Amino acid sequence: MKRYGSVDAVNGLSLSLPKGAIYALVGRNGSGKTTTIRMLLDLSLPDAGTARALGMDCHAERVKVRSG
Repeated sequence: MKRYGSVDAVNGLSLSLPKGAIYALVGRNGSGKTTTIRMLLDLSLPDAGTARALGMDCHAERVKVRSG
């Protein structure tokens, strides 16, 4: 979950993809696409919950996540 003031930018997102998959986030302006990517890249911390990639915590293991 990520909030900006009283606005929920991302709430209740669960995404699971196989390794090596190519995926596109598509949606209207303000739907949370950029915020989701920023949390996966550890450029923004989630307010609640966790962001995980390749089975690793995107914040605690950011170097490993980025090296793939």
